[in-house]
Amino acid sequence: MENLLYFSAFIFSTGLLVTIVKRNAIVMLLGIELMLNAANLNLVLFNRTGHMDGQMFALFIILVAVCEAAVGMALVLQMYRHYHTTLTDHISELKEK
Repeated sequence: MENLLYFSAFIFSTGLLVTIVKRNAIVMLLGIELMLNAANLNLVLFNRTGHMDGQMFALFIILVAVCEAAVGMALVLQMYRHYHTTLTDHISELKEK
């Protein structure tokens, strides 16, 4: 179980690093998904030890991840339609002129 916790920490760290370093909005969403999957792995592992009801929390996180992906991709598509880029550094205005 300890090895899986280390693996989950590695996945979370990788997702955090991708979210911070990369400037492409789609890749940033993938980093957030990695962090949510690492949290799911921890919840399932702790459920195996009997400390908490991890399966219900994992199901809730999966539901949140699906909603986040749908809303995030809709925002990325609108951003691409308006600015013709998915790089977050190239977006400098918040409203249309």
